[in-house]
Amino acid sequence: MATQRAIFPRDTGLQVRMLVTLFLLGILYVAFIGVLAALGAGAVVMLVFVGGLLAAQFFLSDKLGLAAMGAKEVSPEEAPGLHAMIERLCIQADLPKPKIAVADTDVPNAFAMGRSQKSATVCATTGIMKALSPSELEGVMAHELTHVKNRDVLIMTLASFFASVAAMILQFSFFFGGGDDDDGAPAALVIFLVSLLVYVISFFLMLALSRYREFAADRGAAIITGRPSALSAALVRISDQMKQVPQQDLRQAENLNAFFIVPASVKGSIKTLFATHPPLEARIARLQQLESQLQGTAA
Repeated sequence: MATQRAIFPRDTGLQVRMLVTLFLLGILYVAFIGVLAALGAGAVVMLVFVGGLLAAQFFLSDKLGLAAMGAKEVSPEEAPGLHAMIERLCIQADLPKPKIAVADTDVPNAFAMGRSQKSATVCATTGIMKALSPSELEGVMAHELTHVKNRDVLIMTLASFFASVAAMILQFSFFFGGGDDDDGAPAALVIFLVSLLVYVISFFLMLALSRYREFAADRGAAIITGRPSALSAALVRISDQMKQVPQQDLRQAENLNAFFIVPASVKGSIKTLFATHPPLEARIARLQQLESQLQGTAA
């Protein structure tokens, strides 16, 4: 019997946010390069430098992310159950099958990376595969595949790139804006302030998109699997299991928080304005609403 494919309604909110984020990042890019060039950094040098970094981030971000987690790609022979699950979910989501990786860590998490649907990689940790039931893990992997379906992973990669470049310039701003004592100090100060502004704007753009895209991916997972309650249970279980993970392991994983299904927060941390994900309670409440809607449709 053929598998019925899920129907994804158009998510205008996510698409608008992605376009606005790209537009604002483009303005930041042009302004940043323009200011640095005007201050004597050298337009050609800056374009080559930033362009090279952007190309590296675009083509290598998934490899760097996987390496940071110690993940490796697994074959169907090495992980037959995971491959079969993702292949079935891809058919339902009308997606090409991505590369599949596993990270050998107790941190219970999963993430997706890649610049396109054809080049995507989804990764699950050994911790999450041990902690969740098959239906819960299916909900998590459907969530990650929805990120691939929505193409929001690329936008997040670009947003994090601009923030990273600005942070690096902040650290080495005294190397730019040479000149004599009368001009050098003001130039360095302007570069510092511009870099700080770019970093702050990029950071908050990344946070705003990250929070919304998690809601969108939760919704997509519910549509693919038809079981929002399974994903709700998975989110709660992951959050509880995270409290049992040593703080050192959590800190090592925190650099990928924006890409995780649940942030790897250290014990005792509190929710702040700078959270990469919406509150767990809000996500569960929306999934419960979806559960009610699906049950109402089925009835």
